[in-house]
Amino acid sequence: MREIDGHTRTCGLIGNPVAHTQSPLIQNHMAQATGVNLVYVPFPVAQGNLEAAVKGALALDLLGLNVTVPYKSDVMSYLAEIDPLAERIGAVNTLVRCEGGYKGYNTDMPGLYRAMQQDGVEIAGRNVVILGAGGVARAVAVMLLEKGAAGAYILNRTVDKARAVAEEVNGIAGRSFAQAYALSDYGQIPGEKWLVIQATSVGMHPHVDCAVMEEPAFYRHVETGYDLIFNPGVTRFMKLTEAAGGRAYNGARMLVYQGVIAYELWTGVTIGQDTADELCRMMAQALAVR
Repeated sequence: MREIDGHTRTCGLIGNPVAHTQSPLIQNHMAQATGVNLVYVPFPVAQGNLEAAVKGALALDLLGLNVTVPYKSDVMSYLAEIDPLAERIGAVNTLVRCEGGYKGYNTDMPGLYRAMQQDGVEIAGRNVVILGAGGVARAVAVMLLEKGAAGAYILNRTVDKARAVAEEVNGIAGRSFAQAYALSDYGQIPGEKWLVIQATSVGMHPHVDCAVMEEPAFYRHVETGYDLIFNPGVTRFMKLTEAAGGRAYNGARMLVYQGVIAYELWTGVTIGQDTADELCRMMAQALAVR
């Protein structure tokens, strides 16, 4: 047990709700492993109190914060600086102290990219299918653009939402990078073997028997399926992918790596692969008993 004293720094998570979070497990383990005098705790922030929460954190000398739903975009209005990648993504999930306040970063998408690298999944030069057209899907499309993907096919029940995301991403790209389709039009996507990123909340606990796409013919094209959901550990999307012969991954490793990147930004301490792997094992065990 680490001793908390007058030199202990505090980081935390703001959002609503936050009681379900696994971030304290991740962050406090890293502090213990690296010998940094830091504690990490969740802070529920009611609607309407976001600005006060950011100002209060600054006044209390908090070293940094993570930000979760529903505040990842709204928090940008209360920051002294915003990292260019977070600006392009349109969402911030990590606040780091800087001159005059906090600087906002997005570590979710770098965390996803690092997780995919660790799993041996290449992005550069590939066309990637994205299921969903919300803020997460937009962030994924921007990450794919940043990391050299050939293009993105955005599938959504409401094709107008998919078109809006594609237009935003193409505006950032300055070219035609993303294309929009209705879910039912997946047959128009070229290529035989796809990398698919599931970027909706469909299938999340407790609705574990749902998938945004149910068509068996769709899954025959899925070479690799990444579900950004981490609870349950094996989603219906993953089961359908594996049943059709594809590889499937959940969002637990992404969750770990976004936390690793945030910790490195706060402390300047590099987290080794052994510690990251241990965190992934801890996450798997924690999720298995929920």
